[in-house]
Formats: sequence, C-alpha cells, structure tokens
Amino acid sequence: MKDDGVYLSHIRECIRRIEVNTEKGYDLFMENVTLQDAVLRNLQTMAESTQRLSDTVKQCHREVEWDRIAGFRNVIVHDYLGIDLEIVWRIIQNDLPSLKRVTLKLLN
Repeated sequence: MKDDGVYLSHIRECIRRIEVNTEKGYDLFMENVTLQDAVLRNLQTMAESTQRLSDTVKQCHREVEWDRIAGFRNVIVHDYLGIDLEIVWRIIQNDLPSLKRVTLKLLN
C-alpha cells in the first residue's frame, strides 16, 4: 500500500490538468471531444486515487463526499454511454474546488 501523500499528489495533478483543459470555458469544452476525453480520463484517475486514500484521511475530512466520488468513477468507467456532460461541467465548477482545497491542505 502506498502512502496517502502519493495519492494526494496524484489527485492534485489530475485536478490541475482538469483546470487547464477547462480554463477556456463551457462552450469550448462542450464542442471539443478531445477536451472531454482528457477531462473524463483525469476525473476517472482522480476518483480512483481517492478510493485508495486511507480511512483515516477520509474520516478526518467528512466534508468530502468520498462515496459519491467513487460512484461517479463507476459511472465514468461502466456507464460511459450515459455520461451527461452538463453534470460533468457542474461537478468541475461546483465540487472540484472543495476537493482541491482539502487535497492542498492535506499535502501541506
């Protein structure tokens, strides 16, 4: 089992990549399949890394909906034909910033 720091660093990097790929806004994201693929891949990888964090980390930060992140990862991986990009965009805008804050706090 790897140290939580390894997974937290990976989560931070995935969030950074998502931010870069979505910084030009909603319209470009919605019309560019390559950007969508990159963002979805990083969301999947990020969510997988959150599942590998220790229970101690998760219990100390109950404000993060760890189970919902895991559920979202399962949708991306197993129900890829049912992905709603509007929901993905809302997650990026509304939920990712708080996960980023917690991740940075844990890394410091």
